Amino acid sequence: MPGSTLLSDIRIADMTTVIFGPYCTQTLADMGADVVKLEPPKGDDFRNVGKPAKNKRMGPCHLTMNRGKRSVVWDMKSDQGKAAIRKLIENSDVFIHNIRPDAVARLGLTFKEVKAIKPDIVYVHCLGFGSEGPYAGRPAYDDLIQALSGATSLLPRVDGNEAPRFLPTAFADKVSGLHATHATLAALHHRDRTGEAVHVEVPMFECVTSFLFEEHFYEAAFDPPVGPHCYQRQVDNSRQPVRTQDGWIVIAPYVDHRWITLFDVIGAPEELEDERINDYKGRFFNQPYMMSRIQAHFVNFTTADLLAKLGAADIPCANATDISEVQQDPHLKAVNFFQRREHPSEGGYWEVQPPLRFAGVRSRDISPAPRLGEHTDQVLEELGLGADPADR
Repeated sequence: MPGSTLLSDIRIADMTTVIFGPYCTQTLADMGADVVKLEPPKGDDFRNVGKPAKNKRMGPCHLTMNRGKRSVVWDMKSDQGKAAIRKLIENSDVFIHNIRPDAVARLGLTFKEVKAIKPDIVYVHCLGFGSEGPYAGRPAYDDLIQALSGATSLLPRVDGNEAPRFLPTAFADKVSGLHATHATLAALHHRDRTGEAVHVEVPMFECVTSFLFEEHFYEAAFDPPVGPHCYQRQVDNSRQPVRTQDGWIVIAPYVDHRWITLFDVIGAPEELEDERINDYKGRFFNQPYMMSRIQAHFVNFTTADLLAKLGAADIPCANATDISEVQQDPHLKAVNFFQRREHPSEGGYWEVQPPLRFAGVRSRDISPAPRLGEHTDQVLEELGLGADPADR
């Protein structure tokens, strides 16, 4: 698995679990950082999600969320474990965790305490809510943040079902993880310019709400509001894949002249004689009707035929692929995006490669997700603490 060496001089002491933090640290590992994943004896809870191939604590979600990292197991409440953590922090550039404030204080790992160990540390706290608000210290999971941020209200606006619903992905965790990634990189840049430690808070609630409100503030962004929240095009229930003879297709002819071209391509220019859709304003305000007319014609074509005709006319389009079939996409195959790997204990498995490419930067091989505690002795030796289990 190829990665870059951009961060090859950066070591990260990683005490994050599940998705939010690990998604961030895997991205940094893809860029070359030495990520040392500190785990309790039972390991990160996410190790047990899904059926393990051969061994406990080696489930599929762990394999796809923790590549490129080294795992160490220390009793973080023992004197030996605390000494090892302090030594690792002393020899790291970044300390990142998602421990709740009360618990991190009990461990003696607040920003003030960590800065005393490493004066120029980049300290990244992945938490549910910003420390200055009334929700500070509350537990937070993807489901809770989707609910509080308004994300669960979006699908009902599309289909009219009044029940709030989750977006079917760990959306809040991964959006927040990306915020944590770029915040860590910015803090490292500041540290390198000034020599100062940086304390970074990455609150899920604020990250996800910011992400949603970029477009969904919409006309309520004005004071007083001139209209409702939600970018209306995105919650219009006609904005959906369109059925063909043998499947589904998505079209995006958002430049107005392309709508006109589209009706020509499907052999129905007469549809545009209808006063409801015969000009730009009509097509904008009567999109549900226009899409119903497009649907009436698309069912006469196969998906492949439509893709060919629309593509030749420079109308953006794509087939709506089932997630179980994405691995067979010809573009992703050509760029070798899905790669089969051999894990030393779990055997063969599939993994997505890092999506970013850095021209002119030396590449490196990324190791597969580690077994629990696989690198404990190695890291202890690097820190000068010896590999004797009594030192852990």
